[in-house]
Amino acid sequence: MTVTRVGTAGCILLLMLAAAMAGQARSAEELIGLIRQGGYVLLMRHASSPREAPTKEQANPDNLKLERQLDEAGRRGAVAMGDALRRLRIPIATVLTSPTYRAIETVRLARLDGPQTVSELGDGGQSMQGVSEEQAAWLRGRVTETSRTGNTLLVTHQPNVSRAFPEWGASVADGEVVVLRPDGRGGIAVIGRIPIDEWPRLR
Repeated sequence: MTVTRVGTAGCILLLMLAAAMAGQARSAEELIGLIRQGGYVLLMRHASSPREAPTKEQANPDNLKLERQLDEAGRRGAVAMGDALRRLRIPIATVLTSPTYRAIETVRLARLDGPQTVSELGDGGQSMQGVSEEQAAWLRGRVTETSRTGNTLLVTHQPNVSRAFPEWGASVADGEVVVLRPDGRGGIAVIGRIPIDEWPRLR
């Protein structure tokens, strides 16, 4: 488990604990049971997308700016994840997404209600070129907040997650969800991770 605390001066205290040693390894069923209760933050890297932008001929009809878009695996995974969230009765109260096409496409195909685009979750038009420390600080702060009901889903990019949480962010795969539990005192605990292709198998 990873515990992250953000102090008033912006300092970050990172405590790495081995889940097995702490006796806190969770089964998929236990993890689903927890997030079904609400109060968690689901931090997601957008679904699978080619590293190159499409040509005009390859682009989706609504991808007018020819931004990167999801590939077939990404589209299939986003649909399956959304279906699983509804089947498992996991309440999603707040959806915040990067304004990039591939992130919005992830949310749209998952059929999640009321998404809001947030520039801090975006890539600044730089694709894989990294993000600012201001964006990373925003993300570290936002994951400590919870919705009054349900869970919060944040859809962003690998560079955003990696810079905000260097201890584990670089290992987050396309479409993977990191389940975070805010402690109400400005800290979070990583309680589990769900690869996008696991959603259809969860019960």
